Amino acid sequence: MKLKIYQVDAFANYVFGGNPAAIIPVERWLPDDLMQKIAAENNLSETAYIIKEKDKYLIRWFTPAVEVDLCGHATLAAAHVIFSHEGFEDDVISFYSPRSGVLEVERGSDGLLTLDFPKDTIHQIEVSKKISAGFSIAPIEMWKGGSDYILVYEKEEHILEMEFDLFELAKVDTRGFIITAPGVKVDFVSRWFGPRVGVDEDPVTGSAHTSLTPLWAGKLKKNQLNAVQLSKRLGKLTCELIGDRVKIGGKAITYLVGEIFV
Repeated sequence: MKLKIYQVDAFANYVFGGNPAAIIPVERWLPDDLMQKIAAENNLSETAYIIKEKDKYLIRWFTPAVEVDLCGHATLAAAHVIFSHEGFEDDVISFYSPRSGVLEVERGSDGLLTLDFPKDTIHQIEVSKKISAGFSIAPIEMWKGGSDYILVYEKEEHILEMEFDLFELAKVDTRGFIITAPGVKVDFVSRWFGPRVGVDEDPVTGSAHTSLTPLWAGKLKKNQLNAVQLSKRLGKLTCELIGDRVKIGGKAITYLVGEIFV
């Protein structure tokens, strides 16, 4: 069987920036174990599979280790593929995820792609020594979202300088850990770690911003925010809280178009 594959750098306007994702259009879902093996072979933080179905696209996301409920950067990358390579002419793509429901991506005149995702429900918890043990600096606050723990720090410098222990982090039963602080030139900065799902550090994590946007909107008393994820590849995002939805904007660029044989 021969399949087309795209590799796209999401939340970037130049190659080798942002977060790379593999996008594979299929006519029907492949066996789960095969989709997982392909994702492991790709060895990117996410591989997304998409199916064109009437007026929408079905989408599923796999890390090298597991299928996940939601992935922002791979959804952005999938929209870029559909707009740029699959002949889609409208300006809004409606995705449907069996795990996350309807997800829309809108194309702006400036090339910005904007995700429309459900807001995560977060609540503040007591700072956990078990979780803090995985990081070189203790947080000033800790929150829990639907999938991730959020560790809040006083300043951007702490996020940049942070050292982490993947062995300790992998002991905690969670998808991932977000560390975040107020930004110097943007509203907030972050990094994301997910050793339990096969992603040591993710370059740019769109889904994490469904948690970070309501957190910082509340702290800063504003609903429109600019953010940077401080990985080595760096990612820039616009975020807006609208009721129970979060709009997350960024650009994307194609790195590779090819074929795989399985």
